[in-house]
Amino acid sequence: MSQDWTTEPGRLRFGTEPFYAAVGRAFVAMCAVVPVLFAIEALDYWLGLGLDPRGGIIPRSAYGLDGIIFSPLLHDGFDHLYGNSVPLILLGTFVLAAGSRRFIWSTALIMLVGGLGVWIVGTPGTVVVGASGVIFGYFGLLLTRGIVERTWWNLGVVVLVGLLYWWQLFGILPSDPHVSWQGHLFGFLGGAVAAIVFRR
Repeated sequence: MSQDWTTEPGRLRFGTEPFYAAVGRAFVAMCAVVPVLFAIEALDYWLGLGLDPRGGIIPRSAYGLDGIIFSPLLHDGFDHLYGNSVPLILLGTFVLAAGSRRFIWSTALIMLVGGLGVWIVGTPGTVVVGASGVIFGYFGLLLTRGIVERTWWNLGVVVLVGLLYWWQLFGILPSDPHVSWQGHLFGFLGGAVAAIVFRR
């Protein structure tokens, strides 16, 4: 007899029907997020709205503070968005499967820590956009949650994503001047903090 994961005090029970149902619902929800991001990018491109400089993070500029909220919704072209879509769906699914309330608060904390980190230590005069900070945040959250809550399936997801996107994980270090390693690093740290703050 399977136990409802919403009432289980420790963790989702891997392999039970409620576990798979939660993952399925979360997957559908995350798949619905990506078309919204594409719609924003399409409107920005076709209508020439110039959303990136208006909604991106501009380090140490008061005009760039609102980018902490809006920058994860914006991307520097469709190629940038394509690259973020699959890992966002994959990692976001397992973060959301643990509960919508934890997902919302964890995402907000990741955006805050990652965005402030970019705003404080980012390169002045640049505009930082993209969901990769949130993606690295989810990666850090699942890794830390797996350790803190001893949920091995979280660690399994991290290993899987690490094998699929190992070359992108180096984006947490300064290398490409066109990639915000600060967003990746502080997003990852924000995810680790979220896993501890919002642990079961």
